[in-house]
Order: sequence, then structure tokens, then C-alpha cells
Amino acid sequence: MKEHLPDLSVNLGGIIMKNPVAVASGTFGYGREYEDFVDISNLGAVIVKGTTLEPRAGNPTPRIVETPAGMLNAIGLENPGIDAFLHEHLPYLREKNVTVIANIAGNTVDEYAELAARIEGHSGVAGIELNISCPNVKEGGLQFGTDPELVYQVVNAVKKHSSLPIIPKLSPNVTDIVVIARAARDAGADALAMINTLMGMAVDIDKRCPVLGNVFGGLSGPAIKPVALRMIYQVYKEIDLPILGGGGIMNTTDALEFIMVGAAAVSIGTGNFVHPSLAENISQGLSEYMAERGIRSLSELRGAAVK
Repeated sequence: MKEHLPDLSVNLGGIIMKNPVAVASGTFGYGREYEDFVDISNLGAVIVKGTTLEPRAGNPTPRIVETPAGMLNAIGLENPGIDAFLHEHLPYLREKNVTVIANIAGNTVDEYAELAARIEGHSGVAGIELNISCPNVKEGGLQFGTDPELVYQVVNAVKKHSSLPIIPKLSPNVTDIVVIARAARDAGADALAMINTLMGMAVDIDKRCPVLGNVFGGLSGPAIKPVALRMIYQVYKEIDLPILGGGGIMNTTDALEFIMVGAAAVSIGTGNFVHPSLAENISQGLSEYMAERGIRSLSELRGAAVK
């Protein structure tokens, strides 16, 4: 009798993934950078580097520093712009038959809307992730993702200009993550990505100055995993939207924890720098875990630890 393999497929707010393991924006480039290490067609999804309307040079160096159990980055959204993504990088990803999620970032609501409109109609993009941790120029530098009204405005504007599933990536640098998640849902979000990096800094005691050229950077890696788990747990209990969970996932056990607090899928970020094939390995690990326990579908595990 033929053994039935576990079903790892996921529908993330309308985005069909062959397995629940994606690679996070900003940690995997456009896929091509990892082709010597990973068969990207085996990944659940590739979330590409954050894309803006015009090319950006990014922040001054140094941009990255290691910290205990993590790293700080202040890349500053260095990228070649939306035209380069659509015409130079997207065709490669389309050839690889991988689920592609575009990540977009803007300084105003109108910029987000225009980016979404530019992507519309280009085959090969399965959904759009919104980087709402960018400063809003019109609001004096306030991050979109820390204000529920701004979150609503961005998601609502993008939904009006795109037929694709929309996934705002929520910032953990807030007092109440549920309030932010509710605003995203009310504006029409199809899923939520949780969480973006925590703001932090490092100091060079010999030079007596900040290590990063931008002073502050985003903390990622295992150090933020407990925060991510807590926030996903809170949102899963209150908001009926699928969650793409991430924040310090380094192995299959970590991924299972995220799924058990409510994540429908997971994203690997800092772990890609340590183990380039980590996403593939975790997908295989999930399959083995489920097979050993006779679990047929991920839905049997999702939210299992939520009371």
C-alpha cells in the first residue's frame, strides 16, 4: 500500500505555496544570488528584496553588525528600483517556476499605490508584501507601521490598485500589535507578515561612536524569536487572517513553534546567511515530523499551542 506523504501546501491569503517555508525579503536578493546553494523552485516562496520606485543607494556604511544571538542591519533599502525588478529579475524567477512575492516600500501612500499599479499585470508575481516600516515623509518621519491610521491608508490604497493578495509586514516597534493588525484587516489585507525587525544599536567603545553608519538598525535573528512568537500568538487569537511568521527561525523546531502559535507559513531571514539551504532543510524537516506522527495536513498543527 502506497504511503501518503504529508500535505505541506499552503494557501496564504490567496497565494498558493507548495510548502510553508518562504525566504524573507532582504535576505535572499532576487533568488539568483543563491542558485549555487539552493534549488529555489523547491521553496514555498521567494520574497524579493524591498523595491522602491527609483533606485536607492542605501545608507552609509557600516551597515551590518553581529550582536549576541542576532544581527543589526541598516541597509537602507538599497535596490535598483521597480523597473529593474520587473524587467531584469522577475523573468529569471518566472523561469524557475517559484512563487514570487514582491516587497514594496514607499515614502508616501501614493508611492505604495503607484508601485502596486506598476506590478499589476506582470505575470509571475503571486502577491505583494508591504514594507510599512518606512518613514512617511508627509508625516515627519513617522513609520507607517506604527500608526493604525497610516497602516489603514497604505493597505487601502494598494488594494485599490492591485488585484493581487496584499500582505502588510507588521512592525514590532509598537505598543499594541493587535490594534495594528486590526487596522490592516479592516483596510482589506489578505494576510499578515509578522514580524519585521526590532530597532536597536551597537556602540564602538574604542571610537566612542555608534557602529552603524545610520546609528540605528533592525535587530533580527534568534534574539527576537520570543517577541515574534508572542505577537503572532496575540494576533492569531484576535484577527482572522493567515499569518506569515518570521523572526529568528533557525531550524525545524523553531518553525513548528511559529506554526503552533498560529502561523500559516514561515519565513527564513537571518538564517539564510548562516545556512544558505536552511529553508529547504526546514521544509524537509516539517515533512518528516508530520510523517512520523501521522499528521496529514499543517492545519492540524496550526494554532495548536493557542489557548
